[in-house]
Amino acid sequence: MIPETILARTILALDTPNLGQACDWVQQYRERVYAFKIGGALAIGHGLPIVRTLREAGAERVFLDLKFHDIPHAVALAVRHAAEFGVWMLTLHISGGAEMLCAARDAVADLPNRPLLMGVTVLTSIDAESLRAVGVARTPRAQVMRLAQLAYQTGLDGVIASPQEARLLRRRLPQPFLIVTPGVRPAGFELGDQKRTAPPEQSLRWGADYLVIGRALLAPKE
Repeated sequence: MIPETILARTILALDTPNLGQACDWVQQYRERVYAFKIGGALAIGHGLPIVRTLREAGAERVFLDLKFHDIPHAVALAVRHAAEFGVWMLTLHISGGAEMLCAARDAVADLPNRPLLMGVTVLTSIDAESLRAVGVARTPRAQVMRLAQLAYQTGLDGVIASPQEARLLRRRLPQPFLIVTPGVRPAGFELGDQKRTAPPEQSLRWGADYLVIGRALLAPKE
């Protein structure tokens, strides 16, 4: 059972391709969680108008997690278009480089209610062995810090990183720079494909501003 105080800082991941199910979850949790996250499963099947559908269902804040990673011009177009649907927050892969990140930032700089731009560091499903397999010799923590510094320097609003890096990130990158942590697992909940995790209470103590929780909250109760 996740306490209400933690749910108030939780972004609920709507990890389903079923629009009806997503709307049901929004209506069930809209008074309890801070925001709702949609990814490829919903966005590919229903298009970005789903943002408006979810807002009509009660989602005050929608986090679009499509992890844009392309040439700067293509990412700038995508970010601007996403902003037109009223998303609260969206993601970019920091590994796309400084020019791409700056293009995304500039694409929405003139909007009065622009989305928060969050840089993805190292996926929570990746460990040191996985990094080595793609040619990165650093530890996950070192790679997260290197990428987070680039996000900070290019004017992004924050980063997505596992709870295990949150404490060091907060020490080096002060607020209002945001830290959003997926890979949050209550004690006793199976890890699944996540490798760098922590319980929600610990994640917040270590410096996370918001927690992304999906399966741990929505999984059927035994």
